[in-house]
Amino acid sequence: MARDMPALAAAVEYWTDAWQRGALFLETLNQRGNIQLAQAAKEAPHVLTFPAEVVLDGRKLERPVNYALVRIVPPADAEIDPLKPPIVVVDPRAGHGPGIGGMKPESEIGVALRAGHPVYFIGFLPAPVLGQTIEDVCRAEAVFLAEVDARHPEAEGRPIVIANCQAGWQIMMTAAVRPELFGVIMLAGTPLSYWAGVRGKNPMRYLGGALGGTWLTALAGDLGKGLFDGASLVANFEQLNPANTYWTKPYNVYSKVDSETERFLEFETWWGSPVILNAGEMQWIADNLFVGNKLAAGEIRNSEGARIDLRNIKSPIVCFCSWGDDITPPQQALDWILDLYDNTSEIVANRQTIVYSLHHSIGHLGIFVSGKVAAKEHREFVSCMEMIEATPPGLYEAVITDVGDDTANSDLVDGKYLFRLERRTLDDIRAFGVNSPADDKRFASVARLSEVNLGLYRTFAQPWVRAAVSEPMAETMRALHPNRLRFTIFSDRNPFMSAVRPLAEGVRADRRPVSADNPLLAMEKQASSWITTALDSWGEIRDSMTEAFFLTTYGSPMLQAMLGLGSTAGGAERRIDRDLTREAAVADLRSSLERKFEEGGVEQAVLRALAYVREPDGAFDERGYRMLKIIRETRKSNERLSIPQFREMLGEQLQLVLLDEERAISALPVLLQTEEGERDAALEVFRKLVGASGTLTPEGEKRLARVENLFGARPQKTRAKGKR
Repeated sequence: MARDMPALAAAVEYWTDAWQRGALFLETLNQRGNIQLAQAAKEAPHVLTFPAEVVLDGRKLERPVNYALVRIVPPADAEIDPLKPPIVVVDPRAGHGPGIGGMKPESEIGVALRAGHPVYFIGFLPAPVLGQTIEDVCRAEAVFLAEVDARHPEAEGRPIVIANCQAGWQIMMTAAVRPELFGVIMLAGTPLSYWAGVRGKNPMRYLGGALGGTWLTALAGDLGKGLFDGASLVANFEQLNPANTYWTKPYNVYSKVDSETERFLEFETWWGSPVILNAGEMQWIADNLFVGNKLAAGEIRNSEGARIDLRNIKSPIVCFCSWGDDITPPQQALDWILDLYDNTSEIVANRQTIVYSLHHSIGHLGIFVSGKVAAKEHREFVSCMEMIEATPPGLYEAVITDVGDDTANSDLVDGKYLFRLERRTLDDIRAFGVNSPADDKRFASVARLSEVNLGLYRTFAQPWVRAAVSEPMAETMRALHPNRLRFTIFSDRNPFMSAVRPLAEGVRADRRPVSADNPLLAMEKQASSWITTALDSWGEIRDSMTEAFFLTTYGSPMLQAMLGLGSTAGGAERRIDRDLTREAAVADLRSSLERKFEEGGVEQAVLRALAYVREPDGAFDERGYRMLKIIRETRKSNERLSIPQFREMLGEQLQLVLLDEERAISALPVLLQTEEGERDAALEVFRKLVGASGTLTPEGEKRLARVENLFGARPQKTRAKGKR
């Protein structure tokens, strides 16, 4: 009997703790439910941790929308630089509540404030204005950005826009129509190419095909009496990872209820407040984006008939995505570039600068919410926005590395990470995985079938559904949505929850946590691991079956022929149509460049020589740009080039080097026809710029010697070897 006492004591200890954790977990769910009800009662249930003041209310615009522009009030210790361009963070309206870009001090908004930028936020209200459209929202965003720009006339650059997830494609549409309003555009986790992905992964792209198109979207809007419940979008996101939704997340709170509750409630305050869209808005999104994939192909036109062409955007575009993102995988974030361009020379000719950055593991929500991501990636992007603004046209990857003892000129690095832009080609993006022509044809079949099914629904079923659904019925169905009910059922509206709070208070007064080495606790964790594995396996089987159904059904030659996609249709790589006007403009630009090889002075000579020497590296980093800023700031204010002027000049000199390298460099003596002292000063500036980023390659050293000779000086080593 005595031998059984330790086992009995361990069992008593474990079950006491398990019961206490259960009571505290139930209290957490009760708090979550009450928070959700309190959020739903607010006019603007945002989760911003920063004080803000309303600048423009979208409901008062000529074409009213449920969006608003607010100014983030800087903390008392924040030093805002009036010369820095304002940063505008745009919230994603994808089913959940507003405020994700600033729900923590360590966030996109927090990072921007600490960097000294004026900060604004574009958010939304839970319910849409009756009749508002996606185009109305884009128009409102243009009005908001024009207002921000007008408020900062002294800023060196247009407003920088950080758009999260769904807000990204909305902002890109706005920028394609009003490109003059934008500075750098940063897209965080934004899908722009909706068919893209790789087999065995990215199952969400098959959803439209599995459901037979977007007729169910229309049905959901009719059942909602003209409104679409964002809780359904949240539910779709959660179905991607059933193990996390049904077990891992709640178990994590239960198992660590003494320490995890606050973080859990903070997140659920945002995630658990689904908003409403007009049925027409959601239908437009589903038809044109999710299933139609029309944005990158230039197949969307506004109400005035103008085509939404992403090639119209002249601001630098930064795409931040992650391999751990199962909602917006890197292919969906980047393959729009392949739709628009055949090669990087076209990007340069169109004078677009495109930068992408890949996180190795963070999930979709972590791109916007994670404090670690904000402290590293978002901080680096914000601190280097001026450098990105000045980057010549082309395609680049942003690489962020730790600053080490072997980092040359580490005093020119802002913080503990080095921000580096490395030149890339379209083949680098293709290497991430692209659809075959046959798979693109399958997605095109889904789009055609969706149009057929939607037409059938609207003709034969929609009138009956609309006649049968009343406003009270629609409200009741929204209230009973599983993603809403799971909150309400544990709130104080449930009379059975009244005993939970006193019970939890009693537990906390006599809390007895289980020992970490308790064998029953180890069994609990092992059981949790089994449950997680089982749910993961079920999710993988479901996704494999969905993919097999999609590939088999929509790969059928008979179905494709019935939908008008016979052997002569499709098959070619999907991309935007040629634009003869644009091609003519590019030809004119090339012709004008032919006349500029021998135009300019010492500034053009320095930038041309810099592009020539650094060209073999295919990369440059923040050290060179900060050196340039230091040199720029030593000049009189009336003699300084503005950032846009500098970007224009550097881009032009780079294009001259790329157009005819030998002719461009041979013309340097013509540009340097000035006094010897000014030429020597220019050479000194040039050497500082070349050496700022560390040791040159052997080819770079060879080019440097040639340039120094053209400047009329004795060659010098710019940097000790061994430093990078």
